[in-house]
Amino acid sequence: MPPSQGSAHPLRLLGVYAALLAVIYALVFFTGDNSPTPKLGIDLQGGTRVTLTARTPDGSKPSQDSLRKAQDIIESRVNGLGVSGSEVLIDGDNLVITVPGDDSQQARSLATTAKLYIRPVLDAKQTVNGKIATGTAGTGTGTPQLPATLPTDPAAPPATEAPAPPAGDVPAPPAGDVPAPPAAEPPAAEVPGADVPAPQPRVFPAQAPTSPPAPPGNGNLTTQEQAQKEIADAKATRQSTDPTVQQAAMLAIDCAKPDPLAGNDDPTLPLVTCSIPGAENPEVYLLGPSRIDGQEIKDASAGLNSQQARHEVNLEFKSGGSDAWAALTGEMVNKRVAFVLDSRVVSAPVVQQGPQQGGRTTISGSFTAASSKELANTLKYGSLPLSFQTSEAETVSATLGLSSLRAGLLAGAIGLAVVLLYCLAYYRMLGFLAGFSLIAAGFAVYGIIVLLGRWIGFTLDLAGIAGLIIGIGLTADSFVVFFERIKDEMREGRSFRSAVPRGWARAQRTNLSGKTVSLIASVVLYILAAGQVKGFAFTLGITTVLDVIVLYLVTAPLMMLASRSPWWSKPSVNGLGAMQQIARERGAGGVPVKETSR
Repeated sequence: MPPSQGSAHPLRLLGVYAALLAVIYALVFFTGDNSPTPKLGIDLQGGTRVTLTARTPDGSKPSQDSLRKAQDIIESRVNGLGVSGSEVLIDGDNLVITVPGDDSQQARSLATTAKLYIRPVLDAKQTVNGKIATGTAGTGTGTPQLPATLPTDPAAPPATEAPAPPAGDVPAPPAGDVPAPPAAEPPAAEVPGADVPAPQPRVFPAQAPTSPPAPPGNGNLTTQEQAQKEIADAKATRQSTDPTVQQAAMLAIDCAKPDPLAGNDDPTLPLVTCSIPGAENPEVYLLGPSRIDGQEIKDASAGLNSQQARHEVNLEFKSGGSDAWAALTGEMVNKRVAFVLDSRVVSAPVVQQGPQQGGRTTISGSFTAASSKELANTLKYGSLPLSFQTSEAETVSATLGLSSLRAGLLAGAIGLAVVLLYCLAYYRMLGFLAGFSLIAAGFAVYGIIVLLGRWIGFTLDLAGIAGLIIGIGLTADSFVVFFERIKDEMREGRSFRSAVPRGWARAQRTNLSGKTVSLIASVVLYILAAGQVKGFAFTLGITTVLDVIVLYLVTAPLMMLASRSPWWSKPSVNGLGAMQQIARERGAGGVPVKETSR
């Protein structure tokens, strides 16, 4: 049998592989951030894992369709924030958000995104320590003060809102020029010397227990029953249509406590609620029934208005939301509308022009680039089909992640060393050829993982390292099959020079069949699995493909060169003297022996 096609030019094949490595590492060092390190997962570099438990108003089991939709929306928010290496998984009735690195606070903030509505503001009052300050005047539809950032540094609602240019924004009228609606309390002088607390770190309702211990007399209620009772009591007062009850609810609400209505308010009824926790200028609001569901927001993006040198949030509504927005802004000119997320107001700008046609509008104020992007993503991806509470938040320290990384690398090094020792002990100097092929494959795998981390956000975790270690074993298996085929040929009486190309022709069929099965298994596992198992399947698939490439471009050419070398052909060097002895014994016993030379 003649040598397989292409084996007559081993140096050319080795040159092709060297060129591939050169291209890979040129991309590693001269593109992107030029960092030659892969992106690491939460178990290797530390991070945060947040478990969200779905809540429904009646306490029933959430549907899988609702969970999948919530998963898609939160994944979109994570990607919109540019958080790399994160994942959102469904675990029974829970969602698990995993964010590596320094984005742990973003993971916790993403956990609170539930239902988003746009409601008209009927009344608003400033608060101190979570309660309406004695003597504080109702702000009605006036313009609130705008903080510097939102929500990285806690913020109050933006002060202005206008349609997208052409004509530019119309300045908001002074708050004193706009009369308060009938529901507002008569203006009162601000209490002199009232201390306004310093801005506090933003704390989301879902991070705190939503079901505090039952008070005396309710000891027989379960936690779920107590939570349902709190929701019912809150709806009876804070969503009443009676103006007297509404004013009493505004005075009684404590914005510093977790909100039992978070994600459970009735959008068809009025709502008494607060600014997002930690707001710099917190307010208590009386809001009208919802006019637009957050799912009617088609797109939201942050941009810089170069003419006025300020950051803005540009909104675009779907067709149904566009008509509702035009009607709402027509009614609320020089008044405020509130974007309500999880029953808390994240923004309450003043409508400067109306009605606003075309489904587009702009929220402007004293935004920074980061705060405008955060608000845009909140509005774009804020509306979920379910509400959630944080049932568990786990932080993995960078020290623990570093220990895991060292353990994974040590395991890989030990596995590689054991394979090399086995090859050297069993195949003599041919084991060096196997070791060189493994090292060549390792360089290619490392460079590809670095590039995939930049291009598609692939992160290497412990499961991925396990896939790489198994890949080492599969690559070594290819060598074993090749070498054993060579030994079979030499048992039949062929020389080392003649046995190598014929053994390669037989081995490549076996290797290709095995690699195909391994690759199919990796693809199926990647499609069906979730979480870190995907990383295992992905790295296993990469090593399987690279094994075939290395086998054809490195291992086979090296063996072809060795077969043509008198030194490598010595039985004391290649360890194949026993095979030659078997062939001689067969020949002496009358067993037909094939031609031993090419």
